[in-house]
Amino acid sequence: MVSAGEASGDYYAGQLVARLRQQWPDCRFFGCAGPNLRAEGAEPVIRTEDLAVVGLVEVVEHLPRIYGRFRELVRAAETSKPDLAILTDSPDFNFRVANKMKALGVPVVYLVAPQVWAWRQGRVKTMRRTIDRLLCIFPFEEAFFRKHGMSVAYIGHPLASRVRPSMSREEFFAKHNLPLDRPLVAVLPGSRGGEVRRHLPELKRAAELLSRDRQLSFILPAAATLGAAMFEDPLRGSPIRAIEGEAWDAMAHCDVALAASGTVTMEAAILGTPMVTFYKVTGVSWAIGKLLVDVPFFSMVNLIAERKVAAELMQDAMTGERIAAEAGLLLDGGAARGTMKEELARVVGLLRSEGDPIDRAAHEVVRVLEGWKR
Repeated sequence: MVSAGEASGDYYAGQLVARLRQQWPDCRFFGCAGPNLRAEGAEPVIRTEDLAVVGLVEVVEHLPRIYGRFRELVRAAETSKPDLAILTDSPDFNFRVANKMKALGVPVVYLVAPQVWAWRQGRVKTMRRTIDRLLCIFPFEEAFFRKHGMSVAYIGHPLASRVRPSMSREEFFAKHNLPLDRPLVAVLPGSRGGEVRRHLPELKRAAELLSRDRQLSFILPAAATLGAAMFEDPLRGSPIRAIEGEAWDAMAHCDVALAASGTVTMEAAILGTPMVTFYKVTGVSWAIGKLLVDVPFFSMVNLIAERKVAAELMQDAMTGERIAAEAGLLLDGGAARGTMKEELARVVGLLRSEGDPIDRAAHEVVRVLEGWKR
């Protein structure tokens, strides 16, 4: 059984399933599956897209639906009796799945360690009880979880060797009728509907402000979980144009990325793209989060660097004016742009590990399953 509760987890899990199929061609995969897992033949008992909710308060109204999906997944596991469960990120959902799998006697491999080092460290006790092998993708996580008595392996970041454009800058610009002599800004509001609704108004405002004294192009590569059609009405009259997917190409060939804090900031870093990061939740979620989260930075790029590399415009600081000001500094060249590109290269160096992370993950999965069967 596989369970991926968001777009990035679906991508990692899809890569892992593809690798495991090479070793176990007759294996059946089923569970909570997004587009990538479904493309690899995983049977979707429930869909990743059904769980895409962010925020402590925002999730409340969706709890009955999410619990219903959870029960469907558990019933499928009870019926199919899987030999192994591979759970990817999404701890609020997958910790509960792990608990049920443990009760069923199913070993659990957890891909992408939840960020309990940042908040709610008490969850480590639950993890230690329900997870048989934890696979970390950030270098500082292994020591933290090992100190807390968990069976853990650092595999490296799966994106570090995979994120690359599929076409040249000239090809990308020609495909989307973009003038080659204009700087390009990639607009990345998030992969969930709620994120987009909170972020898009200020991003549109930033694009309008940036366009007042510059000739710019703006591309929004819509996530597969949303689709470009969702943006037709919200972007009408805006200089921002939505396209279907192609986020890596958009980031690789743009001059600046406006990126919602999350996996996309790591993708931009790997591509060496200067960026401005931001995020906004409801006021209540923000107030509660400030009491619970204990980290010096919000962006993973800055956390890995252990210093501010990219601007973080969180909550009330996320305004069109602030975004435009920070992006303008990067568009105008000079020291700010050069320094950020150097720092991003350093971050990427820290993410790389020996061997392919997905190969290492597959190796750990096989070890757990073979050890369990013995």
